[in-house]
Amino acid sequence: MEIASKFIMVGRIKVHFLEAGEGTQIVLLLHGGGLDSGELSWELLIPELAKKARVIALDWPGYGKSDKPDVLFDLPFYLNFFPQFMDAIEIQKADLVGVSMGGAIGLGSALDHPDRVNKLVLVDSYGLQRKAPFHKLSYLFVRMPGMRALTYWSLRSRSLVKYSLGMILKRPGSVTEDLVEKVYQQLLIPGGTKAFSDFQNADVGWQGLKTNFLDRLPDLKAKTLVIHGGKDSLVPLEASKEAHHLIQKSEMVIMEGCGHWPQRDQPEEFNKLVSEFLF
Repeated sequence: MEIASKFIMVGRIKVHFLEAGEGTQIVLLLHGGGLDSGELSWELLIPELAKKARVIALDWPGYGKSDKPDVLFDLPFYLNFFPQFMDAIEIQKADLVGVSMGGAIGLGSALDHPDRVNKLVLVDSYGLQRKAPFHKLSYLFVRMPGMRALTYWSLRSRSLVKYSLGMILKRPGSVTEDLVEKVYQQLLIPGGTKAFSDFQNADVGWQGLKTNFLDRLPDLKAKTLVIHGGKDSLVPLEASKEAHHLIQKSEMVIMEGCGHWPQRDQPEEFNKLVSEFLF
């Protein structure tokens, strides 16, 4: 199945996205932060969903092949941008699948624009916890001058990228040489690390995380599937469990043995779960 690489202007921002499949049902795939992109998060899911729906996976502004404008890449920026992107590609309503930061953007969009979201899949989603793991240390790390720049600089070798991926993916064989190379290439994109640094600066406060949708979850209208990797060390499993209890129309699946990217740790099981929920 052909996956087309396309660009579209959203205001003054040139946005890259992948598209496959056709039909009246539309699924938008929302990648996470760090060194992610539409391809990295979703290349194994797109062909499966495209058998029955039109599937679009964008690179957020600041990531991948999309423009990297001189703006503050915080959650309000992305929540303002996303409906504009939907308008630009002439989509009124869609199913959303979001991982980590992309989950928070999808969730915020479903709460702010319930008429534009049909079903929602949250994968190890951000926005469901009050604090980060080891929160005070996380705050100091984010605020320490030059620390994140040093961290990204230190990753500029394939061996260190491979080691870092081993902290995200937990199942044997998930960290392939092809994946290491694709993540490594993200490091080489000029300005490619600013977006997530902005997001962390804006979101990690001394007392807690700014992005926290827990109080609004009982108002969520979209039927929701919550997926969480049982060995995820970045987003606590308890956060997804609490969200599941607060969302009235929700299902939850814990993918045992998987880390923060269950769609790459166990792609066949993940693809089956998402397909059965959406279709």
